Amino acid sequence: MKKGLFITFEGADGSGKTTQISLLNEYLIGKKVKTFLTREPGSPGLGTRIREILLHYEGELSSTAESFLFLADRAQHVDRIIKPAIEEGKIVLCDRHTDSTLAYQGYGRQLDIERIKYLNDIATGGLKPDLTIVFDVDVETFMARVGRNKDRMESAGIEFYNRVRAGYLEIAKNEPERVRVIDASGNVESIHKKVVELVKLL
Repeated sequence: MKKGLFITFEGADGSGKTTQISLLNEYLIGKKVKTFLTREPGSPGLGTRIREILLHYEGELSSTAESFLFLADRAQHVDRIIKPAIEEGKIVLCDRHTDSTLAYQGYGRQLDIERIKYLNDIATGGLKPDLTIVFDVDVETFMARVGRNKDRMESAGIEFYNRVRAGYLEIAKNEPERVRVIDASGNVESIHKKVVELVKLL
């Protein structure tokens, strides 16, 4: 495993990605590997304020404005946090990144896919993850796991999340070397083992 890697975890809320990223972080620390655990939106500083708007704003928010808020968070995150951590030789583990915007705003909100890719490239300065793991789960399971107390994004509905899921699978199909899909319907430990095996290949 090389130093200075960027690994992103993707999937719908309720897919188990946040649990798995924490488990991988603990595993790597146990192997004496320097890591940096972060998330989008909501990186330290500006990202925390943007996350609050995105998840809990009670007024109407256009799909385009929503996209630009995610992109603003990402630009700050990459420039001030992710790139410096990679340069220090750390393995950066990020809960959501560019593929979330593509899946949610592109496929889910049905905005222009190519335009979102272009804007993602601007926001990241061309930085690409070394590995992206998509945790795939059917929408019915997702809805059951999330429960009744949904935030603004989680309340978008079944049709929206079916498009998001299809979007993630399309992204993986188009970039098989970077993006790997794991069936997230299994138990936590078996999924963790699959994650570790993927990371060991880097």
